Amino acid sequence: MSTPADAPSDGAFPDGFDELRLSHVSVGEVSLRVRDGGSGPPLLLLHGYPETHLAWGLVAGELARTFTVVAPDLRGYGDSSKPAAVPGHESYGKRAMAEDCIALMRGLGFDAFDVVGHDRGGRVAYRMALDHPEVVRRLTVLDVIPTGEVWARADARFALGYWHWAFLAQPSPIPERLIGRDPDFFLFDAEFGGAIRRFPPVAVADYARCARDPATVEAMCEDYRAGATCDRREDDEDRAAGRRITCPTQVLWAGRGALEAWYDTLAIWREWADDVTGGAIDCGHFMVEESPHETLSAIRGFHAGHRSPAGSA
Repeated sequence: MSTPADAPSDGAFPDGFDELRLSHVSVGEVSLRVRDGGSGPPLLLLHGYPETHLAWGLVAGELARTFTVVAPDLRGYGDSSKPAAVPGHESYGKRAMAEDCIALMRGLGFDAFDVVGHDRGGRVAYRMALDHPEVVRRLTVLDVIPTGEVWARADARFALGYWHWAFLAQPSPIPERLIGRDPDFFLFDAEFGGAIRRFPPVAVADYARCARDPATVEAMCEDYRAGATCDRREDDEDRAAGRRITCPTQVLWAGRGALEAWYDTLAIWREWADDVTGGAIDCGHFMVEESPHETLSAIRGFHAGHRSPAGSA
């Protein structure tokens, strides 16, 4: 397998990713589109908004040389099921998404495993570590702080820079109808300054296809509605009860992104977890696509059982 690189000119991923098995797996009330393969300790990779499991295409093949990689589409995203919304938004809460992933891993024969999550996937990953400490051996979160902290610290910078948090959380069907008029423009131009368009074309095509499905748009909105309601409440309840993440935790964030500018990211996570290391990588929010070599090196080093500074081998 080759090492990850910028997207090849033909739009393909590096050798190795397409060698992983692609399937749909039932995990109770939902079915997840999943790519898995490799050998070694199990490593669950969880993508963020507005992507699918193809977000890991530049690194998953290489990780599969060391780990058994499992990369699903989260419920509501990609070709995974879109369960009906409920008044409290719990059907798209991170607790429900974490339960999906635990059931997936158990079905594959893994009762305990390592987890890496980017963006919304990072929120699923840390919720899993809080709710089910017996299953998460090591945790990496990419470019997030806990949801409760985001809302508690929201200010004018947040309102302007992360405006989509409040927009997507508006009552149905306000954001759905507005996004539905031109989903490509909203997801790829209005948000993120067009950055996603520069990613591997095979992944961009997958994101665009899925985003043109009104059920996917509704699900993404429900994800953010959950973030503003049940996810925030569960975080606040954990803080009040003194619950903490007990597994070794790696925190990586974009050196050219909002976390670097707005927060003392490691200090925040040390209020939530007992054993925290990490640092910034010189890139924007989409760390795997924008800086695959450094991100891969940091993830692989940490989950192979030794600590390495962000961006080092």
